[in-house]
Amino acid sequence: MPETDQNNVAETTIPGKRYFTIGEVAGLCDLKAHVLRYWEKEFEQIAPVKRNNRRYYQRQDVILIRRIKSLLYEQGYTLTGAKQFLSGDHHQDDQTRYKQLLRQTIAELEELLTVTRRG
Repeated sequence: MPETDQNNVAETTIPGKRYFTIGEVAGLCDLKAHVLRYWEKEFEQIAPVKRNNRRYYQRQDVILIRRIKSLLYEQGYTLTGAKQFLSGDHHQDDQTRYKQLLRQTIAELEELLTVTRRG
């Protein structure tokens, strides 16, 4: 994924929580909950923890969902194409995910620094 697309995916800061409900993820990714449930069936990489008939997503799930959204809505991939892209070269995929996570962490730390300077 090109660098500019990764920056768009990581625009909104992900709160520092361990688990997110489907409603929270829908809000963080600007998607409807039914789209997330559908993508969960289509993309084996999306695997929320299920407890008491509820889905709980983790940070890496949110990042992955944002990436899928970017592939489908911004880069013009089909579902099949996005699946192929995500299941491609795992080494490159891991590097990309790591870089994206680092960028997200830096953005969150900068936001915290700004907030603490105001206080």
